[in-house]
Amino acid sequence: MRADEAEQVAIDGEKRGRKASRETRRQQLIEATIDSLAKRGYSDTTLADVAVGAGLSRGIVNFHFESKENLLVATLQFLSEEYSDHWQSALDKAGPSAASRLWALVRADFSRKICTKRKIAAWGAFWGEAKSRPTYQALCGARDIRYRETVIALCTELKAEGGYDYRPEPMALSLCAMMEGLWLRLLMGDGTTRETALEAAVAFVVAVFPRHLSRQGPTPR
Repeated sequence: MRADEAEQVAIDGEKRGRKASRETRRQQLIEATIDSLAKRGYSDTTLADVAVGAGLSRGIVNFHFESKENLLVATLQFLSEEYSDHWQSALDKAGPSAASRLWALVRADFSRKICTKRKIAAWGAFWGEAKSRPTYQALCGARDIRYRETVIALCTELKAEGGYDYRPEPMALSLCAMMEGLWLRLLMGDGTTRETALEAAVAFVVAVFPRHLSRQGPTPR
């Protein structure tokens, strides 16, 4: 390798290292924000708390986000994208049948990756602020619509296959409300666990779609 090529490789490597470091620190701060929201709530979370939690200086927080609001927006965006990517990945792996896809969607909501005490508590903190903060609603709105439309499409297909007596839109709303309600129970800490919440969600969909689902999963057709 010529000297000039070696120098360019070194420069490129240094740039990648700096970029990786920036991304790593941003993610550290977002994770620390989730922890703080879970521990202290929305109002009592401060940039100083986040800096201590991340093991970084207050100056680093200011450098990456400039304000508490920017940091909170970035944290909500991370949670929203993670949740959306997670359920979409579950659908992609489920195969073509509507029953398998609905089964995967329900189980994805209670996966260990996203259904944790700290993340649910952070979501709860944002839910409490969403009504008065249009930015938060806008961040999640398009993904919420896509999720709802996906559930409506699955309910429509299952109705056509099984001859069920329901309208797809209200049924999709019921399914979404059921799963959101179970997350709320987990947030309230009333003794509901991730496992019992999943069991309850499975019991609901099995009762609604008995020709397609059993407690063990999609039934052969």
